[in-house]
Amino acid sequence: MTNEKTRDIVLIALFAAIMAVLGVFPPITLPLVGVPITAQSLGVMLAGGILGARRGALAMVLFLVLVAAGLPLLSGGRGGFAVFLGPSGGFLVGWIVAAFVVGLMVERFWPRLGHVNAFAACVFGGIVVLYAIGIPWIAFAAEISIAQAFVGSMPFVPGDVIKAVIAATVIVTVARSYPVIVSR
Repeated sequence: MTNEKTRDIVLIALFAAIMAVLGVFPPITLPLVGVPITAQSLGVMLAGGILGARRGALAMVLFLVLVAAGLPLLSGGRGGFAVFLGPSGGFLVGWIVAAFVVGLMVERFWPRLGHVNAFAACVFGGIVVLYAIGIPWIAFAAEISIAQAFVGSMPFVPGDVIKAVIAATVIVTVARSYPVIVSR
């Protein structure tokens, strides 16, 4: 195995572990949609923004495989395949796509990566794309309309914007001190 492949495996595992650590923070569940507010969406933005599209998405795949296997790594100590069938299942699966999109945008912005570009990547991939996947699943799983699921999800947005600010700051700081993503 080459040094580059070993490094990739270590980074993917590291960010899966970071997701597990972010799951230690207790969730706040909103009554209408039944989806908890957690710190783990910050990890999705960080994985994509620091590792890039491919490795960030693979870190989410690894994390979700561990969750599906029954490890209680989600906020509140949840785990097992059943969590994917509940109201938050769309968001969980969406973490893979969100990390990929954040990473893809950061890679594209790489030569001129700054706080604004990193924030835009986190908001688009980590909020817009994630909600586009998660909200329809909420509607299906909770047997409510998409409009109700959308309205019920809006209280998450301010916290997710704060997470995007934090993630953008960390992404730019890491990019300047230890560039994990190499420009094309």
